[in-house]
Amino acid sequence: MLIHPWDAARDDSEWQTWLAAHDFGQLAVNGLPGQAPFVQPLHFAYDAGRDEAVTHLARPNPMWAALEANPRVLLSVVDDYVFVPGPWQAAPEEPPEHGVPTSFYTALQLHCTAHVVDDPAEKADILNRQLGHFQPDGGSVRVAPGEIPYGRQLSGIRGLRLEVTEVRAKFKYAGKRSPEVRDRIAGALAQRGGPGDGAALEHLERRRTLAEDPPRTPPERLT
Repeated sequence: MLIHPWDAARDDSEWQTWLAAHDFGQLAVNGLPGQAPFVQPLHFAYDAGRDEAVTHLARPNPMWAALEANPRVLLSVVDDYVFVPGPWQAAPEEPPEHGVPTSFYTALQLHCTAHVVDDPAEKADILNRQLGHFQPDGGSVRVAPGEIPYGRQLSGIRGLRLEVTEVRAKFKYAGKRSPEVRDRIAGALAQRGGPGDGAALEHLERRRTLAEDPPRTPPERLT
């Protein structure tokens, strides 16, 4: 993923705050020789303290052999995306029809080492962590091997711990445009009011002051 300096996350807190409200993505796994990669949509629970995401999948999923052959995976999360018409982006000295259309979006890529979990107690722990994230206000029960209601179903799944080794985050919201153009885009997003426009407008306004002093290189966190 190309990340220009003006689109890069300013620090870990920016992408971590965004990720805290996003828990559905696509897990990309390298295919076996001669095969295409596997891409699996899934819910996950990210734990900033442990620097890992946890999830589970059905045991018959066809990706397990490829995952065990190469545990290097990528968890991709994309949201807050909108289409921006060309005239919105035209420079003040240009005719509106000369503006270049583009996409606004937030994209986060977590490079991970995957750890397959088959131990029943460890799988139960992963499920409890997911339930604690997705059902924090009650309505969930503790999962324990052999105990109802979920204990007997543990054999039908395999757990995944995704140990995060690198993070690449991109917030593409007119960071290189002039204040006048950003103001025009902000007004147009507010007026259009379509799906995603509100979230894109919030990002554009939040990063407005940051655009005046872009970082020299896209920050990456390597562990």
